[in-house]
Amino acid sequence: MVLTNVSSPVEIRCQGILFDMDGILISSLGSVERSWTKWALMRGIDPEHACRIAHGRRAVETAAMLRPDLDSEAELRLIEEIEFADGEGLSVLPGVLDLLAALPVHRWTVVTSATRRLARERLALAGIPVPAQFISADSVSQGKPHPAPFLAGAALLNLDPKDCVVIEDSPSGASAGRAAGCTVLATTFSHSAEELAVANYRIKDLTGVEASTLLGGEGLQLKFTPSSIE
Repeated sequence: MVLTNVSSPVEIRCQGILFDMDGILISSLGSVERSWTKWALMRGIDPEHACRIAHGRRAVETAAMLRPDLDSEAELRLIEEIEFADGEGLSVLPGVLDLLAALPVHRWTVVTSATRRLARERLALAGIPVPAQFISADSVSQGKPHPAPFLAGAALLNLDPKDCVVIEDSPSGASAGRAAGCTVLATTFSHSAEELAVANYRIKDLTGVEASTLLGGEGLQLKFTPSSIE
């Protein structure tokens, strides 16, 4: 059930957390938009439309949607090189380091639409601990909004998806989390609360999200105050 108009603190229990990367753990929005603008201009596409379509999706699928006449794998390599060369303005988002510090390492991982190479580079540059294993664009054959990435993330933690909380900032990511059977907590970093209505809960950012390990180590408890949809 999608919850709306909730503004009182809530506590939810889960076994693990699946974090999106860009827009949740770090902000590389400037780099992403500059990179997709550059690619779009090279390929005769409206940059604004390209940036809008690209957010929260794998680059290979975005390229295939925008220029189906081109080799999407070759375009992926080009876009990755453009993004890899542009790390300007990369920053850790509010509340992230405190939340990660409160989580046992085996209770969380990253599920990102970025390639593994790009994700490792950006997490390391931002000072975010890079999980030993995580799900990237290279890990699955279908990206968000398909549930495959979050199903793979839950499997990586040896958990049932229903026991996982997905933390996302895009409609495609939130839809993927819900389709996978996870509880979805969305931040309004890049999209409005209305656009994220598919999520179970919405918050501004991870500031104030408290995590604790249940007695005996049998899972996690998250406490936060959701935003409401007016």
